[in-house]
Amino acid sequence: MTRHWRALPSVNSLWEATADPARDYPVLSGEQQADVVIIGAGYTGLSAAHHIARSGLSPVVLEANRPGWGASGRNGGVITAKFRLSFREIDAAHGRDMARRMYEIAHESTDMVEELVSELGITSANLVRTGQVKAAHNETTLKAAIDEANWMTREMGSAAVRILDKNGVREETGSEIFVGGVLNPGSGGIHPLNYLRGLANGVASRGVPIFQESPVVKLRREKDGIVAETPQGAVRARQAIIATNSYSDLTGATAHLQRTLVPFRSAMVATERLPGNLAGKLMPTGRTYTETKRMMRWFRMVDNRVIFGGRGAFGKQDSQAAFDALRKAMVGIFPDLADVPLAYKWSGLVAMTLDSVPHIGRLDDRTLFSVGYNGAGVAMSSLMGSYLAAFVRGEAPDVGLLDARRMKAIPFYPLREPAVRMVAGWYQFLDAIGQ
Repeated sequence: MTRHWRALPSVNSLWEATADPARDYPVLSGEQQADVVIIGAGYTGLSAAHHIARSGLSPVVLEANRPGWGASGRNGGVITAKFRLSFREIDAAHGRDMARRMYEIAHESTDMVEELVSELGITSANLVRTGQVKAAHNETTLKAAIDEANWMTREMGSAAVRILDKNGVREETGSEIFVGGVLNPGSGGIHPLNYLRGLANGVASRGVPIFQESPVVKLRREKDGIVAETPQGAVRARQAIIATNSYSDLTGATAHLQRTLVPFRSAMVATERLPGNLAGKLMPTGRTYTETKRMMRWFRMVDNRVIFGGRGAFGKQDSQAAFDALRKAMVGIFPDLADVPLAYKWSGLVAMTLDSVPHIGRLDDRTLFSVGYNGAGVAMSSLMGSYLAAFVRGEAPDVGLLDARRMKAIPFYPLREPAVRMVAGWYQFLDAIGQ
């Protein structure tokens, strides 16, 4: 209880450099009482706090560092109604009813972001829903993308997509390398750290206590509830929510959840501001973009800067080799950027699960959790906060495949890092030879 906690350094990201000023929250000292103690002040935890407080209950939020220090402040700010597991795959494995329920959940998640931005007045989040283009790098992947889009329209009643030929994708992106693509409406972009700080400000304005630099080092049961202990204090509550995702191993109190997750480092770079003529040429519609390679890259234009990101940054710290690989891939798509300096480089952890979907529910009668967003968490984590509030109220929301009882531990957990490197290396090889 007396161990000194030293907050980890902030991230040198574009979002950190352009965000609204960070609000200081106190460090927990002494004892607090609450209906629910929430561990983690990211999107999941703050959305849960918002919805719990709106229900008339009293939450307290504990954050090991500062709100937004983890994935909520490091991601690419892309809003999508999807899971890493496709709806077609869900249909084949689990049936049409489950596929439709998962489709509903996915679209509910993007609507939740819009609802929270509107309700809490987070104008600096700069939320836009202009759609996303999946750009194909060869005819095989283009055909697969078109087949998937047509299936979604036919079987899920998805909003009409636009099939783009090579010229259409060139007009969208300014790049010559893609053979075509698919434009999906409804997706969008956001300033992820401003969104996070807006959520925190909104929760705090409701009178919900948020404590920073207050890691939960122990969770223990008492006769009538649960106690979350920090180095300098404790919160006694009836229920606890663990909302730590890929950063669950920061303390021993939540580390057991890490055995269900494979942390995968995602890296991003952002250029200096582009000259007006070049900024107008690249991604002029303001959409978000992905490519169809296995080691998928994504890109978007923000404030006349190209942001370019992707998987494959290994290790626990930022990697210059990963940033160099990103820059090389970026210039391969956009040769006009060859002489444009990078202004920001950063990375963060994505929490992958064995079945490629998040999981939410109860660990026991007093502890709830939601983790494992698989790289599509901005919208989904916002929605899961509202579902956690429903569980707290004693409800049983239909979460489809996200049900915690479906969650599986990672087999041979100590071997996860070399296994990830091996699989990623194989994917990189297949991408390199055009397969």
